[in-house]
Amino acid sequence: MSDTKPVWIRDPLAILADGAERGIVVQEGRIIELVPAGGAPASADVAAFDASDHVVLPGLINTHHHFYQTLTRALPAAMDRELFPWLQALYPVWAKLTPESLELGVTVAMSELLLSGCTTTTDHHYVFPAGLEESVDIEVGVAKRLGMRALLTRGSMNLSQRDGGLPPDSVVQDEDTILGDSARVVAKHHQRGADAMVQIALAPCSPFSVTTSLMRATADLADKLDVRLHTHLAETEDENRFCQQMYGCRPLDYLESCGWLNARTWLAHGIFFNADEMKRLGKAKTTISHCACSNQLLASGCCPVCEMEEAGVGIGIGVDGSASNDGSNLMQEVRAAFLLQRARYGVTKVSHRDALRWATKGSAACVGRPELGEIAVGKAADLALFRLDELRFSGHGDPLAALVLCGAHRADRVMVAGKWTVIDGAIPGLDVADLIRRHSAAARAMHAG
Repeated sequence: MSDTKPVWIRDPLAILADGAERGIVVQEGRIIELVPAGGAPASADVAAFDASDHVVLPGLINTHHHFYQTLTRALPAAMDRELFPWLQALYPVWAKLTPESLELGVTVAMSELLLSGCTTTTDHHYVFPAGLEESVDIEVGVAKRLGMRALLTRGSMNLSQRDGGLPPDSVVQDEDTILGDSARVVAKHHQRGADAMVQIALAPCSPFSVTTSLMRATADLADKLDVRLHTHLAETEDENRFCQQMYGCRPLDYLESCGWLNARTWLAHGIFFNADEMKRLGKAKTTISHCACSNQLLASGCCPVCEMEEAGVGIGIGVDGSASNDGSNLMQEVRAAFLLQRARYGVTKVSHRDALRWATKGSAACVGRPELGEIAVGKAADLALFRLDELRFSGHGDPLAALVLCGAHRADRVMVAGKWTVIDGAIPGLDVADLIRRHSAAARAMHAG
């Protein structure tokens, strides 16, 4: 018998679930009951949280990010550039990362995500200048302090400018170092099972910054360690041309030749796949992280989400890095994805519920966590609660639609594994003003010189 009293999230203004009009009951990190219209919890001995002013969503899940990039938002040297020249402008700045600046960048990114209703996030960290060998460990520490679920990817680059790649020599590592540290961080930090708070995936950066040998060795290691795989793919036409010139094939063919086309893999962007490639992705159960804001800012293109889903490809949502977004707000990303895909496909093909589904159940599939992303009995008690008391919502009709159409951007309450991590729109114990001061100073130091 549990000593923890169940909590009834009672009588929400609206909830993204069927048969839960009077709310849900959570206990020990799980949803144990949905309370239908006219009903009451099975047990009278519950603590109640009055949700009558809240719209309740499953916790949003961010499937692609680069936390450290919060230190290079709206950087003049990188503005108004497409992906390849944008990267070339930023790599020398990122080479100045220190453990202290990384921790600040990660804290800002994760805090911003949490305040936007995100309960689980990924991160793709692939820059390892000297002194930053324990980057993943730093990220784990921040995730634990904030009480957020995280799937942190041990990224990598070993194809530098001298080898025909894009990154400078100062931010890449050799294959043995990468594989050795990948095994280390999985052994040290990766948790398994439905209650996992911290997990690790392996993530070579892209076809234009990693050797074929490393791609193949990473796939073998992920299979051996039973962890997920992640990389950027089909983001730009430049990438297609690079793969044709370097490897004599398109990016997906290259990925398959490296042993990556399987259910273990989720890919960032996926803009330039053709119809046959989408079918192959669907058959392999490889999923896609749609990054609407980044794709628009860099003018990379538009992920063909509806064709993807028709081909059986799972779609999640990612904010991408804060140097190409330039934010870490997942609720705003939901709206951006909705508007971009609505403009592409029309009013009959894309609704606000589709965009919410991509950021919840769709994203849960990307990260391999079926217990997340849905309000149902047995699922994790990860929830985002939004109030509709701002001017932007005044006069709304449908509360769920209002979150997306009217531009919700900040959650009032967030619950992760049954624990409140955001209360009254704030993260308990976090001095935001001090964080901004220190983070801004670290960013200025990186931008200088």
